Amino acid sequence: MKPCVHRRRGLAAVISVLGCCWFFAHAAAGAETSAPPNVVLLIADDMAYTDYGFMGHPTIRTPRLDRLARESLTYRRGYATSSLCSPSLASILTGLYPHQHKITSNDPPLPPGVAARDAERNPAFLAARQAMIGGFDSAPTLPRMLAERGYLSFEAGKWWGGSYQRGGFTHGMTSGDPAKGGRHGDLGLAIGRKTMKPIFDFIDHAQEQKKPFLVWYAPMMPHSPHNPPERFLALYRAKAPSLEIAKYWAMCTWFDETCGQLLDFLDERKLASDTLVVFLADNGWIQDPAADRYAPRSKQSPYEGGLRTPILLRRPGTIAARSSAIPVSEIDIAPTVLDHVGLARDPRMTGVNLLDERAVMSRKTIFGEIFTHNAVDISDPASSLRFRWAAAGDWKLIVPHRPHETGPIELYNLKTDPGETTNLAAEQASRASALHRALDDWWPLPGR
Repeated sequence: MKPCVHRRRGLAAVISVLGCCWFFAHAAAGAETSAPPNVVLLIADDMAYTDYGFMGHPTIRTPRLDRLARESLTYRRGYATSSLCSPSLASILTGLYPHQHKITSNDPPLPPGVAARDAERNPAFLAARQAMIGGFDSAPTLPRMLAERGYLSFEAGKWWGGSYQRGGFTHGMTSGDPAKGGRHGDLGLAIGRKTMKPIFDFIDHAQEQKKPFLVWYAPMMPHSPHNPPERFLALYRAKAPSLEIAKYWAMCTWFDETCGQLLDFLDERKLASDTLVVFLADNGWIQDPAADRYAPRSKQSPYEGGLRTPILLRRPGTIAARSSAIPVSEIDIAPTVLDHVGLARDPRMTGVNLLDERAVMSRKTIFGEIFTHNAVDISDPASSLRFRWAAAGDWKLIVPHRPHETGPIELYNLKTDPGETTNLAAEQASRASALHRALDDWWPLPGR
């Protein structure tokens, strides 16, 4: 009888092993064939990192973004690479620094004798713009890379890159036609301020096609003109120090409402758990109390008011909600998305996966750069450079670049001096030198 028992036990072991092999093979096949998650990018336009309820603003109401933050992995110290719309948006899309994708500025050089107000009608200027946004042709872009896995993608809102197709989007609102106001995003600028329907129609289309999707929601909000509906302005008329500030605050709340409309649509279509939502601002903004423009040390500057933004990542059931004070960068967005959907990143991308806590914590320094509003030479990024900056822990170094800037090197302790008022470069000379060397290793400039 014993041999029979041994044979039965042996047969049971073989069946068990085969069963395990089948299970793991089946699970692996399911992981490869399961539908990848959708991706929605919510991008604020000219909004200070302080101007959210969840970031501690005492007056501005952002209930929908506050809720998103509670449901997200929230990086409270995110940074744009550059404090100007076009280069920053290009970095979000490509995962590259402006000096890599070469879209360093909002506009190309002005032709001799042509005023800025007349440039959009000048053939030479328009040709130079096309040459400048040609950087997208050789750069990796999220829409093109996601298309390799069957994604449909939709551009809506601010888009300095000409036609949506230039960035690799399969669908979009921006034509790039100068006659339609192609500089900022022409027809795409209706999104948020006038309608959300094109995005909803696109999502429904992608669902009908059984395709995963990428949505680029970058409305020109709260960007000027600050002309909010009265129902929002009424919230702040009596609370703000000036009417201009009240208008800006109202724009922040209006933008918040539109983000909520998009998030509600995902809920209605039962897509929330299958969608990675990423939120950030393209750059900062401090409202001038007396005019419809930004105050110093905000947009176009190397200071926190121009560069800093919260970065939020939400996917219910997959990403645990928590808050982090570790500095991160918008160049991390593209590699994070690619890793999350199971695609290889482009080797030129040096950002980290924001969902990989070990990778985030192991990076010691993040970098960025500020350029002139109009490029000097679109083929030479250094020709337009104003500042390079580096942030490491609580410390931040700002290095001016001649001939555009001639001020001193600046070093700040952001923990004790978040307003960057006391320059410690002389007092902390060795620390400043070490960060300067790190900057030079990151982007070695000609002649250094």
